[in-house]
Amino acid sequence: MKERVIRAEYDDQTITVYQAYRKEIAIPTIENQTFVSPFKTTRMTWIKPSFLWMMYRSGWAQKEGQEYILKIKIKREGFEWALQNSCLSHFTKDIYSSVEEWRTIKDNSPVRIQWDPERDLLLNPLNHRAIQIGLSGIAVEKYVNDWIVSIEDITAYSKKIHQLVINDNLEKAKSMLPIEETYFSNYTVNNIIGAT
Repeated sequence: MKERVIRAEYDDQTITVYQAYRKEIAIPTIENQTFVSPFKTTRMTWIKPSFLWMMYRSGWAQKEGQEYILKIKIKREGFEWALQNSCLSHFTKDIYSSVEEWRTIKDNSPVRIQWDPERDLLLNPLNHRAIQIGLSGIAVEKYVNDWIVSIEDITAYSKKIHQLVINDNLEKAKSMLPIEETYFSNYTVNNIIGAT
C-alpha cells in the first residue's frame, strides 16, 4: 500500500487548502473572503492541502475554468470535522467490512476522501498519496459560513514558480514552495480516512 499521509501548511488554529476557479467565481470570492454566487453550495467542492497537486490539477492555472488559484486558510476544527464525517470515494476492504457497509456510510456522509498520487515540481507522480476532500451538503455550508479564515489569490505566485520550472531553475522554484508538513489526526480519524 502506498503511503497516505496528510501534508499541509498549518499552525495551531488553521490549515491551508487550495482551490482553482474561473474568474467569475474567484473574484467575488476574494472580494468577499468567502464563496458567494455564482458559486453553488448545492454542488460538491473539492479542497486540497497539497499545493503541487493543485498545480497538477489546474495545469499551473492554465486549464479552462481553473485560471485562478485560491489559497484558503480554514479553521482546524472545521478540517477535523470534515475528516470525522467523511467516507472514502472507493470501497477499500482494509476500512470497510463489505461493499454494502461502505455504500451505507457513503450515502450518509457529506464528505468524500480521495487519495491521489502526490506530484513533484515537474508534476510527475510520486510514490506517496495526497488527500483530496470533497465537501457536499452541510459540509459545504459549514465551509462557506464557518470555517474560512482568509482567502488569498496566489495565481501570480503560482505562475512565477511555473516560469522557474520552465526555465529549469528548479532549486529556486523549490525554495518558493509552501512548507507542507505531516498533519497528524487521531487514531479514529486516520481509520476513517484510510491514512497509513
